[in-house]
Amino acid sequence: MTVVVGVGALSAEEVVSVARHGAQVALAPEALQEIARSREVIKALADDAKPHYGVSTGFGALATRHIPTELRAQLQRSLVRSHAAGSGPEVEREVVRALMLLRLSTLATGRTGVRTETAEAYAALLNAGITPVVHEYGSLGCSGDLAPLAHCALAVMGEGVVRTADGERKPAAEALAEAGITPVVLEEKEGLALINGTDGMLGMLVLAAHDLRRLLSTADIAAAMSVEGQLGTDAVFAADLQAMRPHPGQGDSAGNLRSLLADSAIIASHAGPDCTYVQDAYSLRCTPQVHGTARDTLGHAELVASRELASAVDNPVVTLDGRVESNGNFHGAPVAAVLDFLAITVADVASISERRTDRFLDPARNRGLNAFLADDPGVDSGHMIAQYT
Repeated sequence: MTVVVGVGALSAEEVVSVARHGAQVALAPEALQEIARSREVIKALADDAKPHYGVSTGFGALATRHIPTELRAQLQRSLVRSHAAGSGPEVEREVVRALMLLRLSTLATGRTGVRTETAEAYAALLNAGITPVVHEYGSLGCSGDLAPLAHCALAVMGEGVVRTADGERKPAAEALAEAGITPVVLEEKEGLALINGTDGMLGMLVLAAHDLRRLLSTADIAAAMSVEGQLGTDAVFAADLQAMRPHPGQGDSAGNLRSLLADSAIIASHAGPDCTYVQDAYSLRCTPQVHGTARDTLGHAELVASRELASAVDNPVVTLDGRVESNGNFHGAPVAAVLDFLAITVADVASISERRTDRFLDPARNRGLNAFLADDPGVDSGHMIAQYT
């Protein structure tokens, strides 16, 4: 499979296929044309007497310094080298690949002013399975994923450390040479364009949302099995009861539970007039409410991710009409907020799951099952410590 990176948005499925499954990438012809067009805009500013951020000035608090033409290539190299200052454990390969693909996607919009060979180098590294070593700590958030992106840009320059397709750690220059990839010598604006984005956090959001969508279906299955194992009832999941509180995710979860428990011989076996139970415990009865909240939260996070996937995040940017303008679109707040939101709701799904597990292990509440589900309670501890931990 080849994912074609054009001027439009990538889909979440395309990101997952490249990041996790090694799909190849190619730049669309229209993307190459747009990249070349905006590069001409940047080149035209090189000799302009008026200062242009990232082209003829220093960066951040040093933006008042005018940089002469003969030092501008050094300026871009120095920017990448100074910002490649991450620390801590290595970031997972799939996250780094997602980050590189998403930075390539922004380059492909033509809004950053890089050269076509610089964008093509990112595609070449992805296709060769070369993954820059990126460290867990170093994203600035409010200024984007500066250090993580800088480590990737460093590798494209033929510097720093990478892992090859088979996981071997080696100098970037050696890995690029073995793959037949020529290191990029950065020109005006390019170093800034390669490190100014939210691609790391967005990559993590896309991968997390993909996994959580499957996890929530699995959680419904586990909950339905718990209702059966606890001799509970499926009556509380009735559509008319759920419609009284019309949250979409709650309705979807309840619908899953109804389908999973339909025609259950276990539930039917104790549903007669002799059953003295009035209602099930919260951990069973409130499953749609908790799982549904997670679904609605995930839906919001996926909406934010889709907007971000359609974004061109850089500063300054080359506008469609050829202006070069500063902006604040590199700020990570929209992505960071939904990642925190997802963390909260996933913790709640885990919590109600743990409460169901606890109920299974307690002989006072587990409807006649052995203590801790042990084969011989007392001789065996069963699942006691698994639940405790």
